[in-house]
Amino acid sequence: MRNRRDTMATGASSGGTTLISSETTVKGDITFTGQLDVEGTVVGSIQASSGDAVLRVVSGGRVSGEIKVPHATVNGKIEGDIHCSERLVLAEQAIIDGDVYYNLIEMSVGAKVNGGLRHSSNVADDLAAKREAKVAESTPSS
Repeated sequence: MRNRRDTMATGASSGGTTLISSETTVKGDITFTGQLDVEGTVVGSIQASSGDAVLRVVSGGRVSGEIKVPHATVNGKIEGDIHCSERLVLAEQAIIDGDVYYNLIEMSVGAKVNGGLRHSSNVADDLAAKREAKVAESTPSS
């Protein structure tokens, strides 16, 4: 059981690892596969092109832009919305200035979210669509 949790927490994925080191600033949009570790600064959006990709923003790392990934672990600062389709881990020093869209979330004591939390999954989206359709059917048209 321990190995399974460690693998999930570290976000093991297929593919290589890309590192943006602590003294590096990247300006522009990033699309990646495998694992992306941000120790420095990214000014632009980050998007994963595979379903098992993992983003890690470590303590001292910063991202200014929208993020769309399946798996993420954050212990740095994000300025912008984050969309995490599978699992999101917010560690003790995580600061999110934006809305968080998640399927599964783990949030440690000390993590800060300055924005909204919105659960999103295929099941939840299907239920919401059915609910809206039912309301539209029951509303009399004039």
